[in-house]
Amino acid sequence: MGIIIMLIVGGITGWLASLLMKTDGQMGILLNIIIGIVGAFLGSWLFGTVLGFGGAFTAGSLSFIGFLWGVLGAVILIGILKLLKILK
Repeated sequence: MGIIIMLIVGGITGWLASLLMKTDGQMGILLNIIIGIVGAFLGSWLFGTVLGFGGAFTAGSLSFIGFLWGVLGAVILIGILKLLKILK
């Protein structure tokens, strides 16, 4: 059951981040899920481990604050991909 929840939360997180970064038209559901999951790990690592924000360790979880950290990490990931010209 955990993998299904991870895929659903990752998809929603990636979709919200793609809406914020205006890349929704070129990303399908699979890329939204991947961006959401990787973005949640990035948000947790960057803000939790590197910068020391304690609440960031909940990134990607089924809580409101975890959802926000996951979206923020996914937005940063999309920004990096746009800089590298992988996404337009």
